[in-house]
Amino acid sequence: MPHEPGRVMALDVGGRRIGVALSDTTRVLASPLTTVRAEPRARALAELSKLVRDYEVAELVVGLPLTLSGEVGPQAMLVRVFAEQLQSALGIPMQLFDERLTTVAAERMMIDLGMKPEQRKARIDEVAASIILQDFLDSIRDRS
Repeated sequence: MPHEPGRVMALDVGGRRIGVALSDTTRVLASPLTTVRAEPRARALAELSKLVRDYEVAELVVGLPLTLSGEVGPQAMLVRVFAEQLQSALGIPMQLFDERLTTVAAERMMIDLGMKPEQRKARIDEVAASIILQDFLDSIRDRS
């Protein structure tokens, strides 16, 4: 059983867009929610803060794009800075979680579902965020 009550929100942070996913209240199932523009940064933070309030999110998971060898590269450093800004703005528990290859998995899943290229482009980030979140939720359950 999960150790914390409430929903978990996951973010797939990119240069242009931020994919958002949300868990159910029992922290078993992750679902894609929306995509937020990453810039301007203040607006992105405000939109994410509103989502956290509206959905009564208790914890945040931010995908950390490590290199394939598991090292922290330039994109991961940018994500860490954004995550710190988000943490101070929201004041809820936050964790960074390895997101290697989630965008590839999201693309493959949407192709398998028969989604058209324009549909995939519009939803890739939120689907990737849902994969990050489901992996996180599964890892919590595995540790329990």
